[in-house]
Amino acid sequence: MFFDRERELKELMNLITYEPNMIIFVYGPINSGKTTLMDEFIGRLSDKYVAFSINLRGRFIPTYEEFINVMFSIKKESMAEIISEIIKSGLAYRGIPVPESILRKLLKYEEDPFVFLEGYFNSLKEKGKIPILILDELQVIGDLKVDGPFIYSLFNFFIRLTKELHLAHVFVITSDSLFLEKIYGEAMLYGRADYFLVDDLDKTTTLKFLKELGLEDEEAEFVWSYFGGKPVYLIEAVKHRERLKEWCEKQLRIRTQMINSIIDMPGIADVLREFLSKESIPFDGKISEPVRELVRKNVLFVDPPNGVIRPQGRLELLAIRNALKRNTDLES
Repeated sequence: MFFDRERELKELMNLITYEPNMIIFVYGPINSGKTTLMDEFIGRLSDKYVAFSINLRGRFIPTYEEFINVMFSIKKESMAEIISEIIKSGLAYRGIPVPESILRKLLKYEEDPFVFLEGYFNSLKEKGKIPILILDELQVIGDLKVDGPFIYSLFNFFIRLTKELHLAHVFVITSDSLFLEKIYGEAMLYGRADYFLVDDLDKTTTLKFLKELGLEDEEAEFVWSYFGGKPVYLIEAVKHRERLKEWCEKQLRIRTQMINSIIDMPGIADVLREFLSKESIPFDGKISEPVRELVRKNVLFVDPPNGVIRPQGRLELLAIRNALKRNTDLES
C-alpha cells in the first residue's frame, strides 16, 4: 500500500529531469517501502520515459543463464516491432522484451548482453525516449562469476550507461546494508554513484496513515510506540485491531527472543548496550563481526552515506533494550 511519499517522489522525478550521470542506489531499512515507492514512481512517469524493472527478490541466480532469463522477457514480435511498440506505448516493462531468437543468442554467448543493451537503449533514445533501468535486490547475484565476479561487469556497464554515455537512468534497490557497505567502499563507484535513502515514515505521517485506515488517536499512538513508521507493521496492526495490544506485544516478544538467541555470542551484548541510551551509533567505515551478525539477523541497519548504524526499526530498538534488561536480570 502506497501512502504519502510525495517528498521522495518529487526528488526522484527531479533526478531524471537531468541527463543520466550517476548510478542511483535506493536503500533503506528492511520493509521501509522501497519497492512500493519505485512502483509508484514508475506509474507516474510521463510517456517520454520507458522503464524496465527487473525484480531479483527471492530468486536463486547461480549462473549467467539464470540471470539472462530473469533480465529479459520473450516477445513473439521481431526486434524492430518490439522497439516500435515501446516507442508508441511508452509503457513500463517487467524485464526487457526481446525476440526468442535474441534470447537464445544471449544465452549461448553469441551476443554480448551489454553491447546488445547499449544498442537497444540507443534505439530508444534516437526516437526521443529516455530509458530507465531499475534492478531490485541486485545483491542476490553477488556470488555469480563469469570470468570474475559478474556484479563488477554489471557496475562497469551501468557506469557506461550513465557517466560515460548519459544513455539511461539506472536505479539499484537494496535492503541489504552489508551489500550497501561493500559497494559504498568500492573505488570503481566513487564519483559514479549516488545514494537515495527510503526510510520508515515519520511520526506525523504514520499517525495520519493509521487514522486514515480507521484507528483512533490513542490506537495510532500505541501502534507508533511499538513499530514507529514501518509500513508493513502499520498495515498488519490495523488487521489485528480487535486484539491490538496482544498482537503488538507478541511481535515484540518474537523479536526479543530472536535477539536473546544470539546475545551470548562474542561481542554482541557489547554492541547492543550502546543502544540503551542512544538510537544510533557512528559508522566509521568498518563493520565488526558482531555488528555484521546483527545486520545479517536484521537487527541493525548500516547507513554508510549518513555515517550511522541503527536498529532496523523501532521494534528492534525496543527488543534490544528488552533483551539486555532480561540478560541483566538473569545475571543479578
